[in-house]
Amino acid sequence: MANMPEQEQTAANARDDKASSTQQKGRAAAATAPDFSGAFSSGGIVISVDAMGGDRGPAAVLDGVALAARGNPSLHFLVHGREAELVPLVKARKLKDRVTIRHAEDVVTMHDKPSAVMRSGKGTSMWSTIEAVRNKEAQVAVSCGNTGALMAVSMLRLRKMPGVDRPAIASFWPSKNPSGYNVMLDMGADVRADAVDLLTYALMGASYARNALGLTRPRVGLLNVGTEEHKGNAELKAAHELITDAAQNGDFTFVGFVEGNDLPGTRVDVIVTDGFTGNIALKTGEGTAKFAGELMREAFTSGIMAKLGAFLAMRALKKLKAKIDPRRANGGVFLGLNGTVVKSHGGADGTGVAAAIDLAARLGGLGFVDRLAARVALASAAGQDSAKHEAGDETKK
Repeated sequence: MANMPEQEQTAANARDDKASSTQQKGRAAAATAPDFSGAFSSGGIVISVDAMGGDRGPAAVLDGVALAARGNPSLHFLVHGREAELVPLVKARKLKDRVTIRHAEDVVTMHDKPSAVMRSGKGTSMWSTIEAVRNKEAQVAVSCGNTGALMAVSMLRLRKMPGVDRPAIASFWPSKNPSGYNVMLDMGADVRADAVDLLTYALMGASYARNALGLTRPRVGLLNVGTEEHKGNAELKAAHELITDAAQNGDFTFVGFVEGNDLPGTRVDVIVTDGFTGNIALKTGEGTAKFAGELMREAFTSGIMAKLGAFLAMRALKKLKAKIDPRRANGGVFLGLNGTVVKSHGGADGTGVAAAIDLAARLGGLGFVDRLAARVALASAAGQDSAKHEAGDETKK
């Protein structure tokens, strides 16, 4: 992160034992911040935020916190990072009554290996952010940091839910469905996935769609090279059978195999795949959208008549831009852990961070992790009926 050289200190670096006078002032100011330990019981939602992990630095993260705070007065924030940097940012955005700062000197960079962070990352803002969820101080964690490290720390501290072998990352994909989005998983948590894993992804994805998109009975599809049942490898065919058998008790409709052109379509609400395929699809989609935007910009600025046409179509173009703006769909959710973690894009600005926090707030307010755990129990044939009863109506607000 060249634009923030002070963040090049990683979890593996030794700490400086002598705090500067600026840091001491920051700690003193943070000590007067409000205590939100009773926010759970009072109906408030506490979001644990890693302020140091993003490419744009803590200022962009605090911009997002400020936007989310203005839009939802019930939100409170535990913000983790270097106090000397965070205190003036919080003060400038008038967030003192909504934010508690948790000092963490070290920062996980985008170049740090997950294994190194797991061994010696206790002093990092990322670790502190996840620890707050583990200790029930916050309902949801939000970070813009290193995806691999964040998943590793989350698995280490929160642990996997019973019945989950491989957690998944679920993201929104812009679509022509009424909600405006489809859910796709796994987007890169694990490059491997066997048939049972894909079944678990289907159950978790359907639960996520019910909670995040308000769908009563989501339609689930399994990504393949064709829609015919004889196509695909052995794992996909086995997963097809497992998901078909689980659909009724899982309260979702299985539409069978889907193809890449169904990702933004109306045939399906949840697309299930392994992390290798999902991540390639995600990056391909992002690149294609960027390329198309550049071509449109060139076309509408190529001459006087083109510029006139762009002016006349300005309202429609702004509507299109808002529809495909990736910041509006920012936030991949780690599914299958004993706690909810939302991964924001590393390069997100304030608008993108606010979108991730809004998603986190919605999931936290719904008690999503408990509902998801009940649904995951459907992967066990013996627990299907009881799990369905415990999960209840997941679209109920």
